[in-house]
Amino acid sequence: MIGKGKSISHTMASMYYGWNQEKDAEIVFKEFPHGDSPAEITKEFKMLQDQNYHCTKNTLSFVISPTIEDGRRLEKKELQAITKRFMHEMKLGERQTIAFVHQDKEHKHIHLYVNRIDFKGVAYNDSFIGKRSQLAAEKVAEHMGLTTVKQIQFEKEFNLREIRTEIKRRHDLTMKQFQPKSFDAYVKAMEANGVKVIPTINKQNKLQGFRFEFDGHNLKGSEVHRNMSMGNIGKEMSGIQGKSILKDNNVSIKLAGKVVDLTPNLALKITRFIIKKAINKGMDIGY
Repeated sequence: MIGKGKSISHTMASMYYGWNQEKDAEIVFKEFPHGDSPAEITKEFKMLQDQNYHCTKNTLSFVISPTIEDGRRLEKKELQAITKRFMHEMKLGERQTIAFVHQDKEHKHIHLYVNRIDFKGVAYNDSFIGKRSQLAAEKVAEHMGLTTVKQIQFEKEFNLREIRTEIKRRHDLTMKQFQPKSFDAYVKAMEANGVKVIPTINKQNKLQGFRFEFDGHNLKGSEVHRNMSMGNIGKEMSGIQGKSILKDNNVSIKLAGKVVDLTPNLALKITRFIIKKAINKGMDIGY
């Protein structure tokens, strides 16, 4: 569950959005207001707000969003309980309040409007209200057995680890199976193994790196594994045009039907690797 909150001055306009019938809006909680329209309730809010002319952003607007899975099974009674508990966690006390649920889309969520001015004319302290709303939603979710932001984040991180591991596995398989000798061959070989490799080319038409697209994820090589940076892939292939790199510190290569240049840093990194490999093997690189 996610909670968002802020103080606003445009009470009526925001409340009209909350009461939007096109979004299948339904009142799930109402305390103290008697009106039957945003205009009427705004007037009721204003009667108290006029007691505190120092406060201009005098309405509190919150959005409480359960996960899609939790939202599917939450009925009006549970949504009302969520709203009440959220207000308790935010220490809002007794105030004019109205809340709507929007259920026109798969992601069911609550719009909550609270008069910032209480019955004594005192304004609610809205310091760090955004962060406090997040923490309140976390506590509500824990109390009601709903999915918390922490759980969502853990699942995302776990899934991402699995994705990174699988991309690296397919990279290793590609190197062993196809033994590509150029970046172009590497891109095609990875595609054959189910991973789309997207070149990152800057405005100077220089190849800066690769992004890897797999199972709905799009990651930089360094995000997948430290050995999957552009330079390390070039080293692993060790079949790039060594002489040209040595002479010009710049090399044009063919990639996906286009001619692009390696960046100087990338060319130098691969150059050094080629020289070192040649020396270790006692090879003549022709320079």
